[in-house]
Amino acid sequence: MNVFNQLSIWLSFQLSIIFLIGIPVTLSFWSIKKRNKAVNKLLSIYWKISTLFFISLLLLIGQYNFALVITNISTLLMTVSVWFWNDINDELREYDFSYSLTTTTKIWRWTVTFISLNFLIQSLKNINCFSFINSDACAIWLQPSSNLYIFIKNLFNFFFGANFTQPVAKFLGLFSLVIYILGLIQWSIIKLPKNGRNSYFSENGRN
Repeated sequence: MNVFNQLSIWLSFQLSIIFLIGIPVTLSFWSIKKRNKAVNKLLSIYWKISTLFFISLLLLIGQYNFALVITNISTLLMTVSVWFWNDINDELREYDFSYSLTTTTKIWRWTVTFISLNFLIQSLKNINCFSFINSDACAIWLQPSSNLYIFIKNLFNFFFGANFTQPVAKFLGLFSLVIYILGLIQWSIIKLPKNGRNSYFSENGRN
């Protein structure tokens, strides 16, 4: 793996921290302060879907072979979740450029899309890592999760006086993945046919 590819992967993870976690946290508090139901609903849905991204980080810590596949699925689902809802999209289009909350939200949605596609492109360049993340050629994909592992391990030891190991991370990740899949199947079978692409963020229109 050449230096440019390593740098691109490292940068992808750094951008994900900012745009997949940092900015959504800011937008969530901002939408609550402004009492904007559309943006608040969009972010609440986003956080539910993005749980899979955090699960994938646990699986990367546990060096689960298919962790990178799950990471890509998670970013793709996160992208879908911010564009999917017709009522939210219609609401956001009604605001002009001067309304900073919705303008920032629109820019953020495009950024999430870019990061998701970038993750996929970077992964396809290292397609063997989809099924064998533990190979030497895939070590760069594990490096960001290794830093997270050290942080969680120290935090876990500080609060609980117990050792957080990679097998524990893998078990928690797989267990959480099963729960997530069951929840997604339930939503697809029950709620999606009933609600379609409407989030029903407000019964009274714009707030």
